[in-house]
Amino acid sequence: MSIINPQIDNGRAFDWGRTSDDYAKYRDIYPEEFYKKIIDRNLCTEGQKVLDLGTGTGVLPRNMYEFGAKWTGIDISVNQIEKAIELSVGKDIDYYVVAVEELDFEDSSFDVITACQSFFYFDHQRIVNNLYRILKPGGRILVLYMGWLPFEDKIAYESEKLVLKYNPNLSGAGGIRDPIYIPECYRDYFELTYSEEYDIYIHFTRDSWNGRLKACRGIGASLSEEEISKWEQEHKELLDRIAPEEFDVLHYVAIAELTKR
Repeated sequence: MSIINPQIDNGRAFDWGRTSDDYAKYRDIYPEEFYKKIIDRNLCTEGQKVLDLGTGTGVLPRNMYEFGAKWTGIDISVNQIEKAIELSVGKDIDYYVVAVEELDFEDSSFDVITACQSFFYFDHQRIVNNLYRILKPGGRILVLYMGWLPFEDKIAYESEKLVLKYNPNLSGAGGIRDPIYIPECYRDYFELTYSEEYDIYIHFTRDSWNGRLKACRGIGASLSEEEISKWEQEHKELLDRIAPEEFDVLHYVAIAELTKR
């Protein structure tokens, strides 16, 4: 399903469903430390019911399943949910194709709501009251983001520059260590009880880094097949010149935890 938002990429349409195969293969890259930070906050653990917004291929529910929470994942993309179900065989995870703005669970259904890489896509004025309603008393929203740092990492910089050559209106470029932005409409419903930003290195091969970039919004979700092919050829040639066969890319992780008032 194509999404058009004038606040994102200057209104250029994108469809995460077009990236589902690459997304599943190349974007399941969060290290153990990433998940440990969540568990250390006593979130997504045994006895809790968790709703993952914009779940994509189910990366968060699948990787945190072992910690005992009962997970539900929703996403607007049929292809993403189909891939999530395929990858979750043997795990008791519920997946639904539904926009966050249209979810309709019963009152006090969940202990925790998570949004990983997806929070800024939502219409917050429309959803905040609903999120408040479906959380149990004292329930929490956990917002997570991980992005590379192009101004501090040469490979990330050169790769992102090539993405911008093909998609110059990409609004997610030029990432820096920013706290997660929580819209004002949440203040009457939730208290910001924790936030953190920390650096982390993610290990790649040339192939996996190429796949990670191909599965981003600016390439696989937005460009035509012809444009993707041209970009990929040029990107592989770039990596042959500037990158060893294996390397680490500097990223940062941002966390924000909101507690229901």
